[in-house]
Amino acid sequence: MGDMSFINDFRMHGAREAMASGMVHIEEQVKGLERSVTENPGLAFDLAKTLVESTCKTILSERKIAFSPDDDLPKLFKMVSKHLPFLPELSANEADARRRLSQTLGGLHTSLVGVCELRNSYGFASHGSETQRPVMAGAQAILAAQAADTIIGFLHRVHRQNTVAVTPARVTYEQNQDFNEYVDFANDPIQIFHLEYKASEVLFNVDKEAYRDLLANYSSDEADQDNPVVKSEPSETVQ
Repeated sequence: MGDMSFINDFRMHGAREAMASGMVHIEEQVKGLERSVTENPGLAFDLAKTLVESTCKTILSERKIAFSPDDDLPKLFKMVSKHLPFLPELSANEADARRRLSQTLGGLHTSLVGVCELRNSYGFASHGSETQRPVMAGAQAILAAQAADTIIGFLHRVHRQNTVAVTPARVTYEQNQDFNEYVDFANDPIQIFHLEYKASEVLFNVDKEAYRDLLANYSSDEADQDNPVVKSEPSETVQ
């Protein structure tokens, strides 16, 4: 009875963490896999494979690494493994650490191959066969789901920890009032027929990258010296 309760309460953790960190497009797949463990174990193998595929493709796309739509899951996983920096920067050159991590990745790859083979043999959408095959139950389905969850969580965490430092922080217009006033003081309002727009608003909405770059330079200048424009003329902001 306890085992059945555990299966009924099955919830993915690594996949949900990835989902919360930006992979919102896998939400339905995650929920479907969690349900299928008890409701349709055969479907769990298909969804486990699909979820890992989605994760690998997302990581490769975000890192601008080309792949073919026809690439199978083992190939996608190898591509991700090749391009992700699995070791922290300070230990990247330690041979023993690399060897041990390579063994761990080998175990993940073996699990991945096992999920694919279970899917091909017993999945809901697997290839047909001439003889009736045994039906997989919740215990086997949860094994595939847990393996997929572990792989997804690990790959996405490594991907995020390597990109978060170089990914520009989200810039909002409202949080940079001093800079906006600086831009508006230095530039005339934009006139379109009878409509008038602040230069800072136009810059933010039309070319956010330029806004971000100018904001970074402005902040650097502020660290070295006071900005006389904003500090001496705060009342000149165009309303």
